[in-house]
Amino acid sequence: MSLGVALQAVATGLAQGAVYGLVALGFTLCYRLVRVLNFAHGDVVVGAVFVAVLATVGTTPVLRAPGRGVAVAQVAVALAVGALLGGALYAVAVRPFSSEVGWVAATVTAGLVVREAVALVFTREAYAVADPLRLPTTLLSLPGGGRLPVRVLLVLLIALAVGVTAEEVLVRSRLGKAMRAVADDRDAAALMGVPTDRVVLVAFAAAGLLAGVAGLLAAPAGPVTVSSGVVLGLKGVAAALLGRLGSPRGALAGGLVLGVVESLAVSSSWLGPEYRDVLALGVLVVVLAVRPEGLRSRLA
Repeated sequence: MSLGVALQAVATGLAQGAVYGLVALGFTLCYRLVRVLNFAHGDVVVGAVFVAVLATVGTTPVLRAPGRGVAVAQVAVALAVGALLGGALYAVAVRPFSSEVGWVAATVTAGLVVREAVALVFTREAYAVADPLRLPTTLLSLPGGGRLPVRVLLVLLIALAVGVTAEEVLVRSRLGKAMRAVADDRDAAALMGVPTDRVVLVAFAAAGLLAGVAGLLAAPAGPVTVSSGVVLGLKGVAAALLGRLGSPRGALAGGLVLGVVESLAVSSSWLGPEYRDVLALGVLVVVLAVRPEGLRSRLA
């Protein structure tokens, strides 16, 4: 692998990994409070994007960048739908149940419902989603002969900015402190006057909002299918485990590591692009087998 190709692969991997980190952050946010993985989270990512497209341009694939007004509407709808779906998942699939088995079964079922509802409207095998953020695609020259779209760097910066901001909110804000109190001891937090049910609902809505951001950044990178959320969700789980479940900072770091490893592997001669998703699933299986709680010590 030449220097130019390696630099291109690393930069692309970091951008992809930052998106995985946002998905992982959503998993972590929910896990901290209810101690169960929200298996519908990946479907929320894709569902938010498809609903935003449906609300603004319909079901016909659009390849060119949308106008400014349509782009703003798509972003607003995707974020709103992500937050609403996240909150609805807690209200319908988590709150009514008192056991972890019930939560797992309910979130898996909720994911299937979201997926099938989207599939009823979007019947094509795959869709090309124009970039609602209207990020430039100008190519930059890299040392060694590589070429890199400016959009890749902007995706990395946006995803990291959103992730770091979310982590700061969890650490410093009043809401973040309430979430930590509920995560540490829900009964004690309730006795101290913390509205625990409302705090968990807001956390799931925030996770859905992060899912909407991840979808807006990831969808224009390639063809999107109704089932894309399943793979993206599994990559988010793998990233969260790499950084240890419960650590927002670790989720972002795990996503970056996973993205770079994935990009370097498929760009080299020893693995091809067809192994991109298989590699992430392999990482997930290995981490679950070696250390289910994650590979890093808890940071937050």
